Amino acid sequence: MPYVAVKGGEQAIQNAEALLQSRRRGDPAIPELTLDQIEQQLSLAVERVMCEGSLYDRELAALAIKQAWGDLVEAIFLLRAYRTTLPRFYYSQPLDTSKMQIQRRISAIFKDVPGGQSLGTTFDYIHRLLDFKLIAERQIPTAPEAEAITEPVPRVIDTLDREGLMQAEEGQGSRGVGEQGEQVNNDSPLSQPFDLTRQPLTFPAGRDARLQNLARADEGFLLSLAYSTQRGYGRNHPFAGEIRMGEVEVIICPEELGFEIAIADITVTEVQMVNQFKGNKELPAQFTRGYGLTFGYNERKAMSMALVDRAMRAEELGETIQGPAQNVEFVLSHSDNVEAQGFVQHLKLPHYIDFQAELNLVRKIRQQQLNNQSSELTVAAQESQPLENSDLVLEQAK
Repeated sequence: MPYVAVKGGEQAIQNAEALLQSRRRGDPAIPELTLDQIEQQLSLAVERVMCEGSLYDRELAALAIKQAWGDLVEAIFLLRAYRTTLPRFYYSQPLDTSKMQIQRRISAIFKDVPGGQSLGTTFDYIHRLLDFKLIAERQIPTAPEAEAITEPVPRVIDTLDREGLMQAEEGQGSRGVGEQGEQVNNDSPLSQPFDLTRQPLTFPAGRDARLQNLARADEGFLLSLAYSTQRGYGRNHPFAGEIRMGEVEVIICPEELGFEIAIADITVTEVQMVNQFKGNKELPAQFTRGYGLTFGYNERKAMSMALVDRAMRAEELGETIQGPAQNVEFVLSHSDNVEAQGFVQHLKLPHYIDFQAELNLVRKIRQQQLNNQSSELTVAAQESQPLENSDLVLEQAK
């Protein structure tokens, strides 16, 4: 830390850290928050930290939130930094979300869909009024019970696929999209999709790299960009084709075993947005999709991701670039909150030498401007003198 060079700086830093720990703990007379409490009662915060921290571990995410004093961006930074220390033993197979154990599933394009609609857990239909009953202790609400949906529920978008009204996706099915957009077989260890955690982001970026970037991008940034596309800066006229949240199996195929095994069930949110496409010389009029997939119950993030994903496809679909959300390099280069907060907050560190150079430069420029103004006034005075003498001669002649 540059502040160490300042007189007394090292002790000041230690004191600042101790003060932070004390403030984070709060009043010692109040029971300390446990990780279980954070995990169970601040679940949406935990799931956002897991998603943007690129690590699915609820306990570690809860620990990061507690350590970060409730600052979710700082917690994401902590979790992502820890993730970089972990060894990687296997690559999982692509998640099969068609076999998701549904907890919530809605569609805004069809009223009656195969498998039905399930509202599940949502803020959508409640009044935005403060509930003062929550101040009271020992309030344990009861939830209605229903039979769990155990059978796979078909995707709503499949209805449009069967009619040929939905644009076919590259890599649809058991195949992925490679670094340059080519189709690759995920069964081959040499043809894995782009891995943003191990490969530097380059441009042009394939859709696999773009979706990885969006999955761990800052939710607020994506929300603003998604909103901009709906207000005319992206030619987005979206419909929520399907929003689903539930449990999916994570499957790996160890070489030493030679067959697939399921190692975990994780909660994910999947969103497919439907957008009209007028077509071009090569493609008929049809619908295109924007796609979002996140860890946990992260519906707003997944919806924003889907809208921005579709906006960034403008160039490949021959659409005019009209807004920031359609600019792939702009979006991908500025969406990561760990990088963004680091670059912004580094301004708090000492910049004494840099500022002295700027200060000397500004003083020099100001002095040059004053000298130039003084020179201009002198020249103007000299040029006006003969005119005044001529006027005097003419007056005397009269």
